[in-house]
Amino acid sequence: MKFEVMQISVMAGKLGDIFWDLTPYIVYAPGYDIGCNIYVANPTDTEKEYALMARLSRNTTLISEEAIPVFGYTWFKVDPGDFITLKGALRFMESNADLTISLVERETEETTDSVATRLVTSTAALPPAWPGAPGTTTDWSSMLGMMMPMLMFAMFGMIMLSAFKPKEEKEQLPPPRVTEERRRLLPPGRER
Repeated sequence: MKFEVMQISVMAGKLGDIFWDLTPYIVYAPGYDIGCNIYVANPTDTEKEYALMARLSRNTTLISEEAIPVFGYTWFKVDPGDFITLKGALRFMESNADLTISLVERETEETTDSVATRLVTSTAALPPAWPGAPGTTTDWSSMLGMMMPMLMFAMFGMIMLSAFKPKEEKEQLPPPRVTEERRRLLPPGRER
């Protein structure tokens, strides 16, 4: 049996690749920063200029689209066969939307690669039966009823540990030495 190595390009773009450290699903509150590292790679043998475009959309509706400045400029260069790491933060005033960052190559002015994540509000991320999820009410008495046996077992365990724990013996000090000076009698008190 003969095995051959399959030649597959893991990266998607022919003129440039983009990837980042964000997960495909993020709980996001509008107005806060999303810190991330964006990596841009140039797989070609010539220096390339790129731009980053951020697109926020909900279903088929475009909410916003804007260029992300890199070191204050729209276009930035990457050496041939090299990559750069861009550290930064993104902030949006919307949630429950898809965020797509596209890598645009300057010569063709076309998107060569992109990455995406879904931004969801914190209550939408909870499963339907969890306390605090939309449309649910929390019955604290039933939750307390579930926790009482656990608390009782924990207290019983602590008592049993203290019962079987060896007692530390206190160090016996020798009685104080009584000297002649201490044996003097106290002066007689007043009589009534």
